[in-house]
Amino acid sequence: MKKFNTQQSLFQRARLLFLVALMVLAAGCSTIRFTYNHGDTLLYWWLNAYLDLDSDQSDWVKKDIDNLFQWHRSTQLRDYAGLLSKMQRQLGDGTVTKDELLSDYRDIKARTELLAFKALPELADLAMSIKPDQIGQMEQKFARNNDKFRKEFMSGSVDDQKKARFKKSMDQLNLWFGSFNREQEAQLRAASDARPLDSDVWLQERQLRHKKIVALLRRVHDQKLNKEQTMSAIHDLLRDMFDRMEAPDRKPFFDAYVDNTAKFIMTAVKLTTAEQKAHAQKRMQGWINDFNALAQGK
Repeated sequence: MKKFNTQQSLFQRARLLFLVALMVLAAGCSTIRFTYNHGDTLLYWWLNAYLDLDSDQSDWVKKDIDNLFQWHRSTQLRDYAGLLSKMQRQLGDGTVTKDELLSDYRDIKARTELLAFKALPELADLAMSIKPDQIGQMEQKFARNNDKFRKEFMSGSVDDQKKARFKKSMDQLNLWFGSFNREQEAQLRAASDARPLDSDVWLQERQLRHKKIVALLRRVHDQKLNKEQTMSAIHDLLRDMFDRMEAPDRKPFFDAYVDNTAKFIMTAVKLTTAEQKAHAQKRMQGWINDFNALAQGK
C-alpha cells in the first residue's frame, strides 16, 4: 500500500469512513452488495472531485483504495453484520432505550475510528503529494459544499429550516421502516421540531473542520514534513475530530444534540406499527445477509 487520501478521511467528520462502513444509510437492501462492490470506483470519483488527481497520483490512489477495501471486506464486514444483528434484536424486543441507542452510537464511532487510523500511512503519503493548486481546489469545493448547506438548511423562515431538517430525518426513517401515515408524520414532525435548531453551529463546525484540514495540508507542503511527521499531524487532527464532542467549547451542544436525537429516534420506534417494525427487521436482515456475503467475496 502506498498513498490513500488524507482529505477524504479527514473532512466532513470522516464521511468516507461512514460511506464504507455504513452503506446501509445510502442504499437499500437490494443494492448494498452492488454499491460496495463498486465502492472503490465511487470513492475514487468522489475524491477526485475534491483534488483533480494527476495521472501519477491516480494510479497509486486507485491501488491503495482497492487495498483498503480488501482489508475492510475481509476483516470488518462480519462485525458490521453482528452490529446490525444486535440492533435487530433491540427492535424485536419492542422497545429501544436511550442507553441502547447511545451504545449503538459508540459502537459505530469505534468502528469508524478503527478505519480512519488504519489508513494513516496512506493518508500521510497522499498529504505529502498534494500540490498547492490542489489545496486551492479543495478549498473551493469546501466553499461550494457550505453554500449548498446554507441553501438546504439555512434559507427561508425558521419553519422552512425545520421542515428541511425533518425531511432529511424522514428520508432515513422511511429507509428503515417504510412509509409513515399522515398522523404518524405529524407526531414525528412535532418531535423533530422540539429539537433545537442548530444549523448555525453545524456550519461553524464544518468551517472549522475545513480550516484545520487546509492548514494541515499547507503545513505538510510548506515545511516539507517527512512521513513520520505527517502521520503524526494527521493522527492528531483525526483525534481532534473524533474527540470534538468532548471539547469544552462544544460539549454542552453535542450532549444536547445526542440526547435530542435519541429522543426523536425513540419516538419514531414507539410510533411504528407491527408491520413497520417487521419491514425494518426484514430490511436489516437483508443488510446482514449482504454484509456476510460480501465478507465471503460475493
